[in-house]
Amino acid sequence: MTMRSRTTALLATALLLTACGTPQPATAPAAVSVKTAAAPLVTTYSGGLYVLDGRTLDLVKDIPVPGYNRVNPAGDERHVLVSTSTGFRVLDAVSATLKQDEFKGAKPGHVVRHAGTTVLFSDGTGEVTLFDPRELATGLPKGEVYKAAAPHHGVAIELENGELVVTIGTEEERTGILVLGKDRKEVTRSEDCPGVHGEATAQGEAVVIGCENGVLVYKSGKITKIKSPGEYGRIGNQSGTDLSPIVLGDYKKDPDAELERPTQISLINTETGTLKLVDLGTSYTFRSLARGPGGEALVLGTDGAVHVIDPVAAKVTRTIKVLDEWKEPLEWQQPRPNIFTRDQVVYVSDPAGKQVHAIDFTSGKITKSAPLPQPPNELTGTTG
Repeated sequence: MTMRSRTTALLATALLLTACGTPQPATAPAAVSVKTAAAPLVTTYSGGLYVLDGRTLDLVKDIPVPGYNRVNPAGDERHVLVSTSTGFRVLDAVSATLKQDEFKGAKPGHVVRHAGTTVLFSDGTGEVTLFDPRELATGLPKGEVYKAAAPHHGVAIELENGELVVTIGTEEERTGILVLGKDRKEVTRSEDCPGVHGEATAQGEAVVIGCENGVLVYKSGKITKIKSPGEYGRIGNQSGTDLSPIVLGDYKKDPDAELERPTQISLINTETGTLKLVDLGTSYTFRSLARGPGGEALVLGTDGAVHVIDPVAAKVTRTIKVLDEWKEPLEWQQPRPNIFTRDQVVYVSDPAGKQVHAIDFTSGKITKSAPLPQPPNELTGTTG
């Protein structure tokens, strides 16, 4: 055999052994990439959800969900709760996967996160479900279920010591709050809160519940009533933060209005037991309230600007122009701009422009804008 023939034979043998042996790294199949959302945002539209990457605002996934839906942070770094016609559905926002996991309940209402516990209120049944949001990663948490005396549009929150603050009401009338101990025996109550609605927690774990004539504040075992300046002064939506003892609230003063477009906001000081009103010079809606990274009160006005308020001084310190002027629709389910804050970023949805904007809070500049196929409605994200 010549040298050339021997070389050819050896090469053929080597190729045969390679083909029959373990595949080499160079020929291994490439890993399949899965698109995920960093710091995810979720916005609803008529008949579905958009999951966005919170850093790039790229549309990660369009998830069809029939009907009118609402969204709330679940309380962890990756999940959002979607209120559908049958209950609270679990959305893994990072992987943009709507799970089959669902907390069943007629007329799913408020979702409250505090002290590591998420609390759901089902208006149609009066059931309050409490669970650790970290357990959502492994399935549907069993949690604890408490049932109110009667179904109503209510809200509940569990405090660090295990106490449960829950609204009192029926389908016809809502009157106040009940505080239950860790053993779920009554600690205290107040029924001096007509039209009770909404909840926020301030620094020092002071819980503020809205009424048609002011608010109730529960702190350190005691319920205090802070009255509105007028006979009727409805505070039904609030936004609190651990950074401030002052809660931001809306303020409506016309009990006969078909749709009141308020121009004043309320600042409830849970330390002094006082309430101040600030005139914005523009109207806003129930989806317009948020808090800034330093505890600032933020209100998205129908003038298209985010109004930044110093809660201690009770003054508007600056405005950040984001949108064109807009008008609140008569039906509350119809799309209107929303505000959602996370760290140093303020997110604003723009139904008219079919966009979502990201604003750097420090500079007040829009850093990114993203187009969407349909007008966005509710806007939220994970809390981390």
